[in-house]
Amino acid sequence: MEQKTNPKYYKQIESYYDSDAEDFDVRYWKNHVLQRIRQDFREEVKRYQFASMFEIGYGTGLDMVHFAKTHPEVKVAGIDISGEMRNIAKIRAQKENLVNVRAEKGSVEDLEKLFRGEQFDMIYVFFGALNTVEDLKRAADILHQIVSPKGILVLSFVNKYYLAGMMIELLKFRFRPAFSRLKTVWGGYSPTEFLPSRCYSPKEIKKIFSQFDLLKRKGYSILHPAWYYHGLNRLIRKFSPFLWKADMLLNKTFAWRYGEYALYVFKKD
Repeated sequence: MEQKTNPKYYKQIESYYDSDAEDFDVRYWKNHVLQRIRQDFREEVKRYQFASMFEIGYGTGLDMVHFAKTHPEVKVAGIDISGEMRNIAKIRAQKENLVNVRAEKGSVEDLEKLFRGEQFDMIYVFFGALNTVEDLKRAADILHQIVSPKGILVLSFVNKYYLAGMMIELLKFRFRPAFSRLKTVWGGYSPTEFLPSRCYSPKEIKKIFSQFDLLKRKGYSILHPAWYYHGLNRLIRKFSPFLWKADMLLNKTFAWRYGEYALYVFKKD
């Protein structure tokens, strides 16, 4: 029996990202931390061979267009909940004269309808789009259906246990933000706009995606301040490369699970 989604839930998320779309790129290009993390996400995708790829939460289309240009022989498709984001992404692809890009509007639950009978060799999610799905287990089941046999998933999540962030907030005596990720409903990054979302621990992700083989896991901003600590990142800008390298070393230890973002590479068995 087909499960119903909550239109009100996704309408709230759509409204959030519609209002965020206009100056999204401007803010991104001013943030060197986000840029470095995005490039590392991309390199994780490029480790694998694929003839088709799918992005969940493509935003303004930065990554779909990037991969369509670096892999012109590959079919690139994606879905995003925001109509405003979709408009920007489509214009971006048209300006590059790309014919191998398909950007659709909808939620993960719409994939079976919009891409009926299709499968993709590579599915990727950058910057935690799956943190906002209504039911992550259901989303994982849908991804299992649309990924090709032996296909790869490169998924990033806003991590539940961001210890450095907790410490920074506690030092500021900001107790609610310090523990906000531990709640059943998180609320997103904005201090003024509510985004229905949830943060997941590595243990929860491994359980939810148990029908896949876990190939790799990686943490980001373990020591390096998260992208939204703008003042702190300006202050320590010259030390940023060293902190990035320290984070890469910490990924060889248990500390990987305490970063701001967590990335997982899964393979369909």
